[in-house]
Amino acid sequence: MQSARLPRLNLRRLIILLAMLSGLVTLGIGFYASYKVQRDSLIQSTLAANHAYAAKLADGTEGFFRSAQQQLAVSAEVISAQFNDDQVLDQEARRLRRQTDSFNAVIITSAQGRVRATAPNTGILVGQKLESPGARQALDERKPLISSPYVSALGTLVVLISHPIVAADNTYLGYVGGVIYLRELNILHSMLGEHFYQDGSYLYAVDQTRRLLYHPQPTRLGSVVGENVAIDKVLRGESGSLRVTNSQGVDMLAGYAPSPAAGWGIVAQRPTADTLHPLDDLMLRVLRETAPLAMITLLCIWILARLITRPLSQLAQSASEMDAPDSAERIQRIRSWYLEVAQLKRAMQVGITLLHQRIGKLKLDAQTDPMTGLHNRRGLALALDVLSASGRPVGVIALDIDHFKRINDSHGHDVGDEVIRHMAQLMKTCSRDADILCRSGGEEFLMLLPDADIESATRVAERLRGSVEQERIPVVEHITISLGIAVWPEHADNLERVLKLADAALYLAKQRGRNRAEIAEPDAAIS
Repeated sequence: MQSARLPRLNLRRLIILLAMLSGLVTLGIGFYASYKVQRDSLIQSTLAANHAYAAKLADGTEGFFRSAQQQLAVSAEVISAQFNDDQVLDQEARRLRRQTDSFNAVIITSAQGRVRATAPNTGILVGQKLESPGARQALDERKPLISSPYVSALGTLVVLISHPIVAADNTYLGYVGGVIYLRELNILHSMLGEHFYQDGSYLYAVDQTRRLLYHPQPTRLGSVVGENVAIDKVLRGESGSLRVTNSQGVDMLAGYAPSPAAGWGIVAQRPTADTLHPLDDLMLRVLRETAPLAMITLLCIWILARLITRPLSQLAQSASEMDAPDSAERIQRIRSWYLEVAQLKRAMQVGITLLHQRIGKLKLDAQTDPMTGLHNRRGLALALDVLSASGRPVGVIALDIDHFKRINDSHGHDVGDEVIRHMAQLMKTCSRDADILCRSGGEEFLMLLPDADIESATRVAERLRGSVEQERIPVVEHITISLGIAVWPEHADNLERVLKLADAALYLAKQRGRNRAEIAEPDAAIS
């Protein structure tokens, strides 16, 4: 057993030793200072340029949305007086679509959301009611708006720009909308795609949900961007620039500006590595002059750092595999030659014991239905594997609660849940400790009775049916159940098949009036 005495060497002494070695690199201070000044200058100029690009394109995007909404407003005014004339609506939709390349499609709906006209024919039929998020938003708000991106009825990622159609007496008639398909060529691609540069700069647009609406890589359109400070700021309406690590883990110099009309953000950025590449080449020539001494210093630091971090690395590796059977033995073999490692090692040895206890509990929870405490489908699958391997006869009772939907509809789901829990308790009361009780879904249950023949399985089923019928349950008073009975291998040579036969017998019991048990026909009789 390892001695309880801890090493005298601690992390503070190691840091002091490393600081002393850092004196060997004093010759590099001048080199670093020169590099840093020039590097910061390049970064700041790139940030300013990217901010200017982002602001310019945000203004262009804003202008596009104002123009698009103005076009729709004029169209809405034109057709409001002749809204009942389908030919006029169709002609206006076609005209608006052909007049400009602002929209991939144009659609006109009634106040109930039914399509009155569309151009071009996109597969959405006239008279069809639209249930997409953009359509519902336009109908609910009844004002000029730009929707959040959503997946249309045709499975396409789109943005809907809409304007309400209002009669002379201010009656709301519907809306006229311009649809932009984000994954197809559209005016946004024309506006934003021109600003892709060979020096590595590019820009993209995101909405309030961080979804990419434009990106030079088409495969990324529609994806949601992860953690990114520039996106956080621009979606709050801020405009500026900063250095940021993007969602792909690339160090970027980003400028950003919002487009308030749609709530979008425009980000222009360039990889920091591309910006600093010319400076790197220049400084490499200087570095060659100091390389020999620097290499010796780095080698010393590397050897010492490796020596210090080796036990930490071994502990980290063991921590990632703490559920392995030999994890305790591997941690014991790690050489804890300084204080902090020894303390971590001791804590991990305690943690391993707790982890294995937790894993055992999680495995049990994964096989149990939380509402009833019965086995769930995963637990059922494991039980079937064990019973099949044992070769012992198994009685199967499939059952469910009669008219359970009526209980939910009449008394609410809370009462329905209480009925299910009550049912589970009655199943436990009417079964043996060796029996396996499962909730297979909703109000459906299964009982697996090891070593049971058809007579004993039938007795259990009838006993349970009678107990349920006589039991008084709060609120709903009395319920009944229907049951199907089958036995393996008497009814079929496959346990999975016996479950299906029991299920078929259950439905036969329902067809014959419910509140009864039916015995399945053997496979040979069915075939």
